[in-house]
Amino acid sequence: MRYADGGGLSERGRATREAVRLQAAQWFAQDVPAAEIARRLRVSTNAVYTWRRRWRAEGEAGLASKGPGGSSCRLDQPRLDRLAQAVEQGPAVHGFGEDQRWTLARVADLIARLFHTRYTLHGVSYLLHRMGFSPQVPAHRAIERDEQAIATWRREVWPAGKR
Repeated sequence: MRYADGGGLSERGRATREAVRLQAAQWFAQDVPAAEIARRLRVSTNAVYTWRRRWRAEGEAGLASKGPGGSSCRLDQPRLDRLAQAVEQGPAVHGFGEDQRWTLARVADLIARLFHTRYTLHGVSYLLHRMGFSPQVPAHRAIERDEQAIATWRREVWPAGKR
């Protein structure tokens, strides 16, 4: 199952799951066996037993959705917009030399500089994904690499070898 932006279920997915639990609550009130409820709803019997325990303790309110899971983003929407603008400007504008690739480490450094907030590389990856960006990994090139020799080889030697 593919989750919505930021992980977890979407609002509609949470509402659907809550409706399933509330249907189970109606059957709990009618003393329908847990195995039968599990079969009807196509869920595990263990899930039904858990729901029934919560229903007995808290009523239908215990089966209500608790909202999106996980921690909230440490950057509010204006800061996310500012970060998106900074990323679109390119790494050179922010002092990362002539290499024009955003790596996770560079974006983490940019976030720390702009907002005084530290993110792990994994957290930066999630953040970029949620914003619609993807990290770029720099290609490691040998110092001795001769671009002119490679271009000449591609133009002259390689086509002769293809014949």
